Amino acid sequence: MFKQISKAAIILITFTIFLGIVYPLAVTGISMLLFPTQAGGSLIYKDGQAVGSSLIGQNFSDPKYFHGRPSAAGAEGYDATSSSGSNLGPTNKKLIDSVAERVKTVRSDNDLRADALIPADLVTASGSGLDPHISPTSALLQAGRVARARNLPEKQVRNLIEDNIENRELGFLGEPRVNVLKLNFALDALTMP
Repeated sequence: MFKQISKAAIILITFTIFLGIVYPLAVTGISMLLFPTQAGGSLIYKDGQAVGSSLIGQNFSDPKYFHGRPSAAGAEGYDATSSSGSNLGPTNKKLIDSVAERVKTVRSDNDLRADALIPADLVTASGSGLDPHISPTSALLQAGRVARARNLPEKQVRNLIEDNIENRELGFLGEPRVNVLKLNFALDALTMP
């Protein structure tokens, strides 16, 4: 009996060391060597200080900034420790009411007609609740508001959006998109003295 317990203990310790220490350290080391930015969290720095990640959406509500997708992550949204969607179905009254309210807000904030079509990504949260991207259509819809808030020509803001469109991965995966945090930083750089 002691022989079996000692063999089991040796196997447990061996697997714990290998799978709990050696393997994670090796994978982390390789990823930091081959993909240092991604392994480090794809952080974005401003004046030497990390201010966000290009992989995690943030809440921008100031009219002089582009607004991202709504978030269902955490009580206040955009909580990276509570990544999740709302899990509300398409016929759920709470979801229908919140989307209708968001549509009104987007129309009001951007001075749009009452019958203007609003892209779905501006009024619905992503599955993670932390999507950092919006569609180019959603960014262009906000160009007028941002231009007015910053006293810039709308054409200049539209050109900045076009310059920040990320294409499909490998040319065919996903859709063209705009990273809201990167776009807002580019906007700040454009308007800084």
